Amino acid sequence: MQLPVIAIVGPTASGKTATALELARLLKNHVPVEIISADSRQVFRYLDIGTAKPSSEELAEFPHHFIDCKNPDEYYSAGKFGAEAAIKTEELLKNGIVPIIAGGSGLYVQALCDGFFEDPSEKSTEIRSKLQQRLETEGRDALYDELLKTDPDAAEMYLDKNPRRILRALEFFKTSGKKFSKAFKSGEQQRSFTTQLYGIRPEREMLYNRINRRCEAMWRDGIIDETESVLKMGYSQKLNSLNTVGYKETIAFLKGEMNAGEALAKMQQSTRRYAKRQITWFRRDERIRWLDDAPKEIAKKIFKSMQLP
Repeated sequence: MQLPVIAIVGPTASGKTATALELARLLKNHVPVEIISADSRQVFRYLDIGTAKPSSEELAEFPHHFIDCKNPDEYYSAGKFGAEAAIKTEELLKNGIVPIIAGGSGLYVQALCDGFFEDPSEKSTEIRSKLQQRLETEGRDALYDELLKTDPDAAEMYLDKNPRRILRALEFFKTSGKKFSKAFKSGEQQRSFTTQLYGIRPEREMLYNRINRRCEAMWRDGIIDETESVLKMGYSQKLNSLNTVGYKETIAFLKGEMNAGEALAKMQQSTRRYAKRQITWFRRDERIRWLDDAPKEIAKKIFKSMQLP
């Protein structure tokens, strides 16, 4: 019997990390366990508080992969992650280790579990640079309008007008001559493993309360100092890794564009909206078994449903 591959997905602050660790603790007396992070921001070094990385104690308890493996200015994508994480997953299985995938980046989870289209972006540095300049001078609405004309299906995928996603879709089109949406839909590859997907979906009011408290904790625990430190290292505030929820609002505070109360409130609002988009994304996947309980109880339910050799 092949070892299972478990994925724990869901919106931010739903308890994915805690559930993955609880499940790993239940499994460790039966089989070795390692955790694969499917989070598009936790790959970056120095960005700890704002990405809610596992603590140093949690990282030491079980081997973790795809955390702190890139500098903030290094390019990384779902396609790259999918290819590298699939190799790691197959390696773990070959060595008798159960992989637990934990993360809320839907594109990363899909790229790992189902495969992803070939990424031509290594050759598109000039195109990416020009698009970034246009974003700064023309704004995201102008680029979104271009995406509507060249690839309306991709524009439909990114109704929130996330600038990084808009740039990605336009970059793919300009590099390959193919529509991002078409490549996205046809890009699934055959994996040598099958993933059992479990989703955590707390009641919305409870989730939003957790998000608000988490943002308050990040503010209290030093996201301001962390952001300031990264900027002092010479990393640009315009990097994709910093142009994300939490860091964006903190940078606005450091620049004097918001006071502390305004920045925190904006951070909470942006995180709630992000969670809503994550839920919408994962709802599309009918394979996900949804659970709503404390991490320890969810882990017990998953453990009971697993078939171990």
